[in-house]
Amino acid sequence: MKLTTLLEELDYELFAGELDREISTLTYDSRKVEKDSVFVCISGTVRDAHDFIPDVIEKGACTIIIEKDVETVPGVTYIKVKNSRQALAILSAAYFGHPAKELKTIGITGTKGKTTTTYMVKSILEKAGIKTGLIGTIESIVGEERIPAVNTTPESYRVQELFRQMVDAGLDAVVMEVSSQALMLHRVSGFTFDIGVFTNLEPDHIGENEHKDFEDYMHCKSLLFQQCKVGIFNGDSEHIDGILKGHTCDVVKYGYGKDNDLIAENVELLKEHGALGVKYHIAGKENMDVEVNVPGTFSVYNSLTAVAICKQFDVAEDKIKAALKDVHVKGRIELVPVSKKFTVMIDYAHNAMALDSLLTTLKAYEPGRLVCLFGCGGNRAKSRRYEMGEVSSKLADLTVVTSDNPRNEEPMDIINDILIGVKKADGEYVTIPDRKEAIRYCLVNAKEGDIVVLAGKGHEDYQEIKGVKHHMDERELIAEIIKEDGHDII
Repeated sequence: MKLTTLLEELDYELFAGELDREISTLTYDSRKVEKDSVFVCISGTVRDAHDFIPDVIEKGACTIIIEKDVETVPGVTYIKVKNSRQALAILSAAYFGHPAKELKTIGITGTKGKTTTTYMVKSILEKAGIKTGLIGTIESIVGEERIPAVNTTPESYRVQELFRQMVDAGLDAVVMEVSSQALMLHRVSGFTFDIGVFTNLEPDHIGENEHKDFEDYMHCKSLLFQQCKVGIFNGDSEHIDGILKGHTCDVVKYGYGKDNDLIAENVELLKEHGALGVKYHIAGKENMDVEVNVPGTFSVYNSLTAVAICKQFDVAEDKIKAALKDVHVKGRIELVPVSKKFTVMIDYAHNAMALDSLLTTLKAYEPGRLVCLFGCGGNRAKSRRYEMGEVSSKLADLTVVTSDNPRNEEPMDIINDILIGVKKADGEYVTIPDRKEAIRYCLVNAKEGDIVVLAGKGHEDYQEIKGVKHHMDERELIAEIIKEDGHDII
């Protein structure tokens, strides 16, 4: 590729060297530099890639993208930009041949609901014959290939690489989670989304290495709507005006409020044979009944979002209804069939806010008992342990305290911290450090009408102990327990 082709859409200054040259690869990782590579210097919080310039030149890099003045070496081209992260996104789009122009791109941002909504959208679009890729917290999906995720939204180079793989695999669309960090760090710069989505906003990701305050967090979320053609918004959010500030997109709103375009009415909670769900009617600019096999009123919001998105694709009503009734998201209020007498589910709730929301949602189904099993990660803030313990003891009838990812701490030390919170409320509790044995206890002792929640691990299939990740999937543990003790459970 010609360097000038790579630079076509970039605003830059030629700091030194020549533009008329062939380049081999584009990278921001000094370990991947080869002869005639273009190396982008990212100024990170831990290390500054400008410090590696001598090393990458020695490896053969012919062009260096910089955002600060550096000493130059003859024969090497230096391109100066205002923001090297933004430059990486623009260069990556060009390097992979602008694949976003060949896909319908959907970006979903918000504090909660992103993961579930992406799977709902993918499910509906696939049922309508629209081949759809996914990029998110759990994994990226390209056709039949599933790639475990590292970040909610990958670095811009990886985003564009996945888009190119999706185009080459014959996909028509992509739905992706877009975190506030991704927007702040330009991971989704370099292209325009066809559809941007806002689910909700709560104080989160505020701290030394994230957002300086709530206003900054909200501002970063709002940037998506200066970079999409159509914006779909939770019109009930108290922060809607802040999110809409500076928007350049067409606006569609959904929610319970009567001034929304899609309005949820007549919401009913469904509970039968160990399964939980919700059904409701959509009024406003649509007129249809919807049933979702994921419990909770927040499922109304998630499914409304999915309906609003799919209506942009003119998906038929029967396809939408069939897909929503059959949607499953690994580790997000994931119902696991065990018995028709009681309900068992796995959820990723691993902080007090998420656990409070989950247990409050499930209490609305009026279970015989609400049983909550969870632990807390080691080498993390102790405050989370106290808070989760108190929330569970306050809302659940029985709390089963067990091990999560103890990392380098002793499991019983973590459990004892959790119990400090548990004892602040009056729920019953037991402690069983071995997670499989704790699950066994829940299943063997479950009663008619109970809801049993295994919280904290969600989609994870490992347990981290003393720096080693051991395979552990709660679905497999449940299957083993049923095989071993089924006669005591069913």
